[in-house]
Amino acid sequence: MPGGTMGEVRRIGTTVRRPSGPWTPRVQELMRALRDRGLTFVPQPYGLDATGAESVEFVDGDVGIYPMPEWVWSDPLLVEVGRTLRLLHDTTRDLPKPASGWQREPSLPADVICHSDIAPYNVVCRDGHLVALIDWDFAMPAPAGWDVGYAAYRWISLTSPDNADGREAGVDEQVRRLAVLAEAYGGITPDEIVRWAILRLDDLVAFSLAQARRGDDRFASAVAAGHPDLYRRDAQWLRAAYGISP
Repeated sequence: MPGGTMGEVRRIGTTVRRPSGPWTPRVQELMRALRDRGLTFVPQPYGLDATGAESVEFVDGDVGIYPMPEWVWSDPLLVEVGRTLRLLHDTTRDLPKPASGWQREPSLPADVICHSDIAPYNVVCRDGHLVALIDWDFAMPAPAGWDVGYAAYRWISLTSPDNADGREAGVDEQVRRLAVLAEAYGGITPDEIVRWAILRLDDLVAFSLAQARRGDDRFASAVAAGHPDLYRRDAQWLRAAYGISP
């Protein structure tokens, strides 16, 4: 299946098969708990197949793949992203938040469990409306802003003008959409969202480089493609554009 960067993903019938890891049992446990609490935008987890691959429900629809289609930038969809994130976070507040078993260590203080990668390529839509969040591999306990800041980076998009993967829109449009996302999520200001976005970009740079040094081919490929440099430039641009000190 197209669009992924973290390993081969295949559709088999009504299921999606993806590489598993030591974190997969914890992630599937989370997905089952969220399904049990009525969150139908979480695909049904089916455990591991006979080959050891993770098996989850296939959800039909469209995902945003670079170059992003124009429907990704609609305000109604941004509102749905914000409200879905809020529902996810509120649902996880009283769930157990074990410190181990995730793909990476939790970010403290962890008041919710975050998806950690709410980007257009991990959101299934139909007719421009959100129907599912997919690829839960990097889920982990973290502050709610961990998700909201990254979602803003990808969905607004909070990128510098020289980032070819970002939306071609000026700061005024970014500010307007920040307000839309903040209102949809609730309880967070646009300034706080930008600060979380910068924190996530700084973390992406450090985490990608560290994983590549440890021999993780997924991140080695991302480093070779220049992703950390792109994230670093976007973070620097955001600090300057929004007047945020390092």
